[in-house]
Amino acid sequence: MMKLLLVLFFALLPYNDTSLLESGQATTIRKLTASPTEIKVISYNIRWRGGDDLKTLIKLLQEDPEIGCASILALQEVDRHKKRTGHNNTAKIIADALGMYYAWAAPPTAKPTDEEETGVAILSVYPLSDVRRIVLPNPGPGQRRRVALGATIDMPNHRWRVYSAHAETRIKIGKKLEQYKALLDDLTQFPAEMPAIVMGDFNTWEPNVDGKVTKLFSDAGLKTPFGDNSTFRRKVLFMPIELKLDWVWLRGLEAATFGIDRKIEVSDHWPLWTNVKMQTR
Repeated sequence: MMKLLLVLFFALLPYNDTSLLESGQATTIRKLTASPTEIKVISYNIRWRGGDDLKTLIKLLQEDPEIGCASILALQEVDRHKKRTGHNNTAKIIADALGMYYAWAAPPTAKPTDEEETGVAILSVYPLSDVRRIVLPNPGPGQRRRVALGATIDMPNHRWRVYSAHAETRIKIGKKLEQYKALLDDLTQFPAEMPAIVMGDFNTWEPNVDGKVTKLFSDAGLKTPFGDNSTFRRKVLFMPIELKLDWVWLRGLEAATFGIDRKIEVSDHWPLWTNVKMQTR
């Protein structure tokens, strides 16, 4: 009886959805070259790492030849205040260690008494503005929601719009495309000439889905330097399964170099890195 009363009590409380959007910065922001010719950008589903795994991840983001010292990070499956990661604020811990600004967002929980959902994050050595939490349409099983995060990167003489997204796994591809379109709809609210990067775990595991995703983003004026290479590996009954789940899309920007860091096995995803050319004025 008492448990039922508690559930009803929390259900009647106003749900503070704004608490699922957070931004901040490290005490000391890492210094960069005054006028860099390229900006390293990373997209990585970290699979909620905590403890020693999180320490390993931070060390890689500091020192790894491929993903180390990036200027912009788009991360997915980032915990905040969850039991499995020691009730820590993962985005803030990473930002403090790397000397970066950060924003984090999570979807609403299915029940008011649930732990906070795992979210997405954007980290940058440049200040963030116009930070927006985008709750994606089309819930998954158990009314689970997914979320994306948009922010404007304010560089000296440049402004880029950047997104980090984590799409639902177990819904039909048509509904997934509607989730991706929610990002593009937000992007239309910014100047068409503003460079943009859309990154994240799109969960595109179905056969023949790449062409549909490519058409959606290409029609919106974005392109990707990555082909159909796998970005995810998991063993099922001792058999390795590899899929292309993660994407990086560019608008008004060119990739100088790019790759997938397959030697990093902190998560079941691999990080995607792109060295993006700075525009000349």
